[in-house]
Amino acid sequence: MRLNKLLIYRIMLVGWLALAGQWAYAQGPLTAPLTTAFTTQNFPLVHAHWAAPLCIDPRDAAVVRVAAEAFAGDVALVTGVRPALREGVGVPAGPAVLIGTLGQSALIDRLVASGKLKTDHLRGQWESFVIEVVEQPLPGVPRALVIAGSDRRGTAFGVFEVARRMGVSPWVWWADVAPAHHAALYVAPGRLAPGPPAVQYRGIFLNDEDWGLRPWAARHLDKDVQDIGPNTYAHIFELLLRLKANYIWPAMHPGTKAFYHYPADPVQADRYAIVVGSSHCEPMLRNNVFEWAENYAAEYGQKPGPWRYDLNGPQMYSYWEDRVKAAATYESVYTVGMRGIHDGSMPGPPSRPAKVHLLDSIITDQRRLLGAYHQQPVPQIFCPYKEVLTLYQAGLKLPDDVTIVWADDNHGYIRQLSDKEDQKRSGGSGVYYHLSYWGAPQDYLWLSSISPALVSYELSKAYALGARRLWVVNVGDIKPAELETQFALDLAWNVDRWTPATAADYPRRWAAATFGPQLAPAIAGLKQEYYRLAQAAKPEHLLGVAFTEAEQDQRLAHYQKIAAAAEALQKRVPTALQAAYFELVLYPIQGARLLNEKVFYAARSLSLAQRGQDEALGYAQKAQAAHDQIQALTRRYNDDLAGGKWAGMMSAHPRDQKIFELPPVATPVLLAAGKAAPVAQRAAPEPRRIAAAAFTNKQEIAGEKLALLPGLGIEDQSLTRLPYDVPSFTVANLARAPYLEYKAELSAGAHSIAVRCLPTFGLYAGRGLHYALTVNDGPPQVVDVNVPADSPQWKENVLRGFSQGQTRHQVAAGGPAIIRVYLLDPGLVLTQLQLD
Repeated sequence: MRLNKLLIYRIMLVGWLALAGQWAYAQGPLTAPLTTAFTTQNFPLVHAHWAAPLCIDPRDAAVVRVAAEAFAGDVALVTGVRPALREGVGVPAGPAVLIGTLGQSALIDRLVASGKLKTDHLRGQWESFVIEVVEQPLPGVPRALVIAGSDRRGTAFGVFEVARRMGVSPWVWWADVAPAHHAALYVAPGRLAPGPPAVQYRGIFLNDEDWGLRPWAARHLDKDVQDIGPNTYAHIFELLLRLKANYIWPAMHPGTKAFYHYPADPVQADRYAIVVGSSHCEPMLRNNVFEWAENYAAEYGQKPGPWRYDLNGPQMYSYWEDRVKAAATYESVYTVGMRGIHDGSMPGPPSRPAKVHLLDSIITDQRRLLGAYHQQPVPQIFCPYKEVLTLYQAGLKLPDDVTIVWADDNHGYIRQLSDKEDQKRSGGSGVYYHLSYWGAPQDYLWLSSISPALVSYELSKAYALGARRLWVVNVGDIKPAELETQFALDLAWNVDRWTPATAADYPRRWAAATFGPQLAPAIAGLKQEYYRLAQAAKPEHLLGVAFTEAEQDQRLAHYQKIAAAAEALQKRVPTALQAAYFELVLYPIQGARLLNEKVFYAARSLSLAQRGQDEALGYAQKAQAAHDQIQALTRRYNDDLAGGKWAGMMSAHPRDQKIFELPPVATPVLLAAGKAAPVAQRAAPEPRRIAAAAFTNKQEIAGEKLALLPGLGIEDQSLTRLPYDVPSFTVANLARAPYLEYKAELSAGAHSIAVRCLPTFGLYAGRGLHYALTVNDGPPQVVDVNVPADSPQWKENVLRGFSQGQTRHQVAAGGPAIIRVYLLDPGLVLTQLQLD
């Protein structure tokens, strides 16, 4: 009977799954189409209601079994047939899937020894894998699909790569992305061998979980502890593996108990091979909010002393030592240094030099602890976040092997990167980057709206300047930052795949893999416009940005257009993907549209009431309706999707910020007062604007180019100098500097010209963001748009989505004029000119 089956498998192959163009990983879509084309060369993963067994070595790492079991579920989800999982050195006769880690799996090592599997590229590599159809790998096995990893995570990544290429999204569970059904699956001959990843440690920070992840986890997955516990983390860790990530900063907000408080949490992390770290304010894997401020007495039987190492060093040292001992058997990355108990400045002596000296002694003692309990050097990071950056700049000398993890300004713009000397450090550098944020000048905890183009520009810049050891992305509650999170981690895996020049195409590729190629162009167009509108003011930031009535009308028209298109497109989405479409596309677009309507209609109602115009009350009603629709939309997310699976996950008013309230609106009393004494208003003329991409001439210099970056900035296209770290120019050598020219009709007299740029920072200490501007070859005027983080100007810049320089020029005679903008520093990103 078995021989007859083998004959059938060899002859009656009715379809195949080509692994993305003969395994060309960096090319083509994530999944290739199924076909019924006949071939006798393809491997039958599922054929005639039979699935090839998945064979693993029981002595291999636990994550190999975890991945194999998840993959068996994926195959069943796609085909309705679940493959058997076989553990042992023996393999049943017939086609089989052989999964294992080089040096840890007897199955894989046997293939290597016999010459059936070439693994030279795997040896000694980090998280690499090979996927290959091998002919007659073992006696009785005519053909096998072999998935082999260089280490335990490499094997798991290889398994989930096959799952992704057969149509299973990384968000299959977390966003209800149901794969298309196929009765049979075949793998074409070929070899895929990616790796190692561009960034060694790649992961997420669960943060500000108060309004979504924690209440949802307590309600659904970890009811026993009413918290984010091991069951929730199991789902998160599987998501990370599916995204080829390996690292996490666990949730740590007040109200969430420490990761190590639940003994099953670190065990679960090790089972999934996830490396555990801790945030910038949690040294030595300790969650100080819970473990020091709240639970210390319960753990140690006494109250803690002050959180000051200069006054209470022995107690704090012992506190850190206990965690190092408990974590010694697990794979971890330790944060060294110190800040306040929860995201505050480091307490200590008042002078900056004294604080630098104290911080140096703290790090010395922490490293002594690590050396005492670890047999080999353990990865360590130092994150100069907020005020800690000033201590580093004041002369803190880090040990060479500690990785500096540079932070953005919490709004997507990296404050500082490694200079030429820092780039020589053996520990290298990394990035802590925000897709979600609680804090000044304004939160953005509700919707995720930082574009792939911006993420790529900033993180690719960091990579070019040596930030290749660790990237951690603050994703808030995970939802609704699914697309943006996946992009950041895809970029960390293969930084060359999504450059700043190509990143704008990512939503289309993502949509094709998630919803199919037919819907992808339309979804990508919706997403791109959503990102463009948010660059000029995130929905949560509308109260901090002044728009003219004309600009308000234009924004509303654009939002209403994409919202209507998203609603219409929903009718074309398959039933099985309706929940996913609502979560990933419709909710953020409709939510952004409604919040803009609420704010602008409320403001318009007051303006009209002051003028005594009856339309005021109609706009007040529109504002109320928009507010009510946001609540209804959110109830639908929580209560209706997937049978209530996400109940408690989505809040329409995180932190109960003012932006989520109904603003003041016109009333009959206000309207009557306006009619009695109307306020005259004269609309200011709209300034002329020129998109940066509308240049008429340019000068580039040897070894670099002025690159056009689609999807970046308030105009949806920006220009910058690439590569990143190139020389700066001054007025003294202005003739050799790169420039862009623009034509405009200018009247005789004085003119003010504003140059709007992405609100980035200078590459590193000592570098600025200078440009020079001339009109009709007149005298150049130089402006530096590099402003300090947390300054009033920075706050205005990040809310409105651009920094701006302004110069005044005298035009002798009216007529066509040539405006020339010299880009003097790298890192300057030009997006728009405004002529007043």
